[in-house]
Amino acid sequence: MSPTLLLGAPVADALLRSLKPDIEELNPKLVVVQVGEDPASTSYIQQKLKSCDRVGLRHEHRHLDEKTPLPELMQKIEELNHDRDVTGFIVQLPLPKHLQLYVPDIIKAIDPMKDIDGFGAYNLGKMFLSSEFEHLPPATPAGVIELLKSYKIEIEGKHVVVVGRSNIVGKPLAIMLVNRGATVTICHSRTKHLAELTRQADILVAAVGSPKMITKDMVKKGAVVIDIGVSRVNGKLCGDVDFEAVAEIVSAITPVPGGVGPMTVASLIRNCVVAKRRQAVR
Repeated sequence: MSPTLLLGAPVADALLRSLKPDIEELNPKLVVVQVGEDPASTSYIQQKLKSCDRVGLRHEHRHLDEKTPLPELMQKIEELNHDRDVTGFIVQLPLPKHLQLYVPDIIKAIDPMKDIDGFGAYNLGKMFLSSEFEHLPPATPAGVIELLKSYKIEIEGKHVVVVGRSNIVGKPLAIMLVNRGATVTICHSRTKHLAELTRQADILVAAVGSPKMITKDMVKKGAVVIDIGVSRVNGKLCGDVDFEAVAEIVSAITPVPGGVGPMTVASLIRNCVVAKRRQAVR
C-alpha cells in the first residue's frame, strides 16, 4: 500500500488564505535583508516574495553588496528596528564568509517583536514555557507542526526521533513536539548506533542536509517520516531520506521538494501577521 504523501503546497495555500483577512485589516509589512548573491538564498527569497504577493502582504527586498561590513549591516538592522512601518524583518542566512562568525550578534540585534524568523533568544526561550507562548516560532518547525496537524497525524504520546540539532530547526522542533505531548529523542553527528534509535521512531524527522542518509533499514514499518533536509545532487534537489526505498514501508512521508518547503514560507508570513497584531496592543 502506498504511503500518504504529506504535500506542503495545499496546506500552505489553506494557511495563506486564512491569513488574507488579517492582512487586509492589519496591513503588515515584511522586509527581507540579503547580503551577497547566494543562489539558494535568492531562490528562497523569490518564493517568499511571491507568496507575499499572493496574499497582498506589503514587502521589501533590501539587497546589500557581498562585501557589506558588519557595522553597516548592524546599522541597517537598527534602522529597521525603529521603522514603525516595518512589522517584521529577516536577515537571510547564510551570510558571506566574513559575516558568518557574527551571526549570533546579528540575530541578537533584531528587535524580538520584529523577529519573524523566531531565531532570537527571547522568542526561542518563550517556546520552552508551553505551546501557548509560541508566538513567533522558527518558521520551519512551525510549518512541520502545521503539516502534521493538517494531515491529522497524532503527536501526543508518540516517540519522535529528530535527526539534527540546529538552533533553527532541530532543537526548536523538538521543544514544540514536547509541548504537544511527544517523547522526543534528538540525534546528531556524534550519536552512536543511530539506526537503533531511528528504528524506534513513530515519527522520524530528518534535518541534517546529508543526501539520502536515512535508509530503509533505519526506519520502522508504518512510521511517519518528515524530511526537512535539502541538498542538490546531480542538479536535482534531494532530501535526507532515501525516498523511493523508505516510501515502501512507511505510512506517510514528505517529498523533497514539495513537502516542508512551502510550509516554511507560509509560517513566516503567519509570523509577520502575528507580530503586527501583538505590536498593535503593545
